Amino acid sequence: MSRWQRFLIIYVSLVLAFIGIVVFIGGIIVEYVDARNRPTPVEGLSTPVAIALGGLCLAALMFLVVFAFVGVALARQSREQGSGYGDAYRLIEAFRFRDAIPLLERSIKEGKETAEVLMLLTSAYAYSGQLAKAQAAADRAVALYPNDPDSYITLANGYRLQASYEEAANALKRAAELAPDQPIIWAELGFVQRFAGDTEAAIESFEQAAAHAMPAAYCVRVFYHLAQAYQAQGKTKQAVRATARMMSARDGLATWKAGLRALEGTAYGQALRYEIAAIEQALADADAGNLG
Repeated sequence: MSRWQRFLIIYVSLVLAFIGIVVFIGGIIVEYVDARNRPTPVEGLSTPVAIALGGLCLAALMFLVVFAFVGVALARQSREQGSGYGDAYRLIEAFRFRDAIPLLERSIKEGKETAEVLMLLTSAYAYSGQLAKAQAAADRAVALYPNDPDSYITLANGYRLQASYEEAANALKRAAELAPDQPIIWAELGFVQRFAGDTEAAIESFEQAAAHAMPAAYCVRVFYHLAQAYQAQGKTKQAVRATARMMSARDGLATWKAGLRALEGTAYGQALRYEIAAIEQALADADAGNLG
């Protein structure tokens, strides 16, 4: 099961849980209003209470599904990726890259040299300034798993942190060929194509990404660039729609801002910082009604 499929399962479960909670609250409110206006009490469960309990059961069931799914995923992850993978992932999320490296190297010694482990190891090496080791880990991923799109994403990440955007774009093109229905790959391809100066190709990649559902972090950047491109082309309706999609995903910008600290001192980090500032300005202009 791919990372995107896992995200989709958790997302749908949480949405259904939220719907269940809304139904529960709505049923309680309706019962409260009806009870005040009802001349005689109803024996047994009234219809609003029954609906409310059904919503509560749905919410509880969906939360149980999420916890069970996450538990199974973590157990499977430890079995497939090695004993240190989970802890290393959390350390990388906390920007403790040097502390994550020994855990990932231990996973590899345990025979768990998977594309996911090599991807994290590449990032850990790169963010801690060990670029030669990062490149070696990325090359190793492609050599071991030439038909796995994650291998080429790993390779692209290594190139991107070295500001080798054309090489990163080539790696992501290969990943897109292997997984053409993955919007995040198309979005990442568009980002590096734009940094490489290939604006036309970047817009095509963004349009490919926009054809699918994406997390807010990717939506806000993708639709910002599409809005800018459509506006420059005089496509007013498309620009307005893209701007609306960007605004609806504005919370996703926090994800990129949180990662800037890990990118300090890199050309990519500086470029991303400028892009985030431009998106924030575009959001402010849109809030003010200044879309021109």
